[in-house]
Amino acid sequence: MAKTKVTKKEEPIKFPSSVLRPVQTFLQDQLHVLDRQKKNLKEEDPFSNHARADDNAALDTEAEEQFGHATTSALREQIDKKRIEIRKALTRIKLGKYGICENCGKMIDTDRLMVYPQASLCVSCEKKK
Repeated sequence: MAKTKVTKKEEPIKFPSSVLRPVQTFLQDQLHVLDRQKKNLKEEDPFSNHARADDNAALDTEAEEQFGHATTSALREQIDKKRIEIRKALTRIKLGKYGICENCGKMIDTDRLMVYPQASLCVSCEKKK
């Protein structure tokens, strides 16, 4: 009769709270910065100008407004994506899963987290993506 060897799945090392507190503070600060940027972009959007509806603008003015709206919309969309990434990272901190790859379950390299603190994948899983 063959013996089966039971292997215990290794738990990844978790960061201590003293390390995570500054990361959490940094991420929360980044959320506030992004919120301000999004608000400023909304104010810069030519389509948010209420006087625009009364204006019989020339074609070049209309094109400029269209371009300005498209630009601010694209920037707001990028800000929304960053906000989602940061909020996910803050949630992972609360759940005790920060720094663990969502795909393979291994630790994300600390150098990667220093550069991109909202990283949810290790470098090898990110390359595969």
